Amino acid sequence: MAAIKDGDTVRIHYTGTLLDGSVFDSSEGRDPLEFVVGSGQIIPGLDEALPGMDIGDTKKVQIPVEKAYGPINPEMQQAVPREGIPDDIPLELGLQLHMQTPNGQPMPVTVVAMDEATVTLDANHPLAGKDLTFDIEIVSVN
Repeated sequence: MAAIKDGDTVRIHYTGTLLDGSVFDSSEGRDPLEFVVGSGQIIPGLDEALPGMDIGDTKKVQIPVEKAYGPINPEMQQAVPREGIPDDIPLELGLQLHMQTPNGQPMPVTVVAMDEATVTLDANHPLAGKDLTFDIEIVSVN
């Protein structure tokens, strides 16, 4: 068997955790994640950890913010008038909504602050600003 290199299609099982040990995602009970190594389909820190591994190998990978989803970008947070949110949406902190960009693309946002007049929406990735840890197992390499 040859070690994984850029351009290989791999399938991995993984569990992603935050620094406090809480699980934010896992392939447990699902099909393995399949992607092409070095193609940018996954976060850079995980992509860079795979070359040299082989089928059956396991590894714990700690990924800093810069190699994960990046730091929180304050420009991705915006306060909007409360009347701009439909009345049938029960607003609460942490609520995830879907907005549309000017070109019609859906964009998930999270309610991060509210007062009587405004609702602050955050379009940063939910894992932005966080260091991540992945336990990975190589299932297949093509």
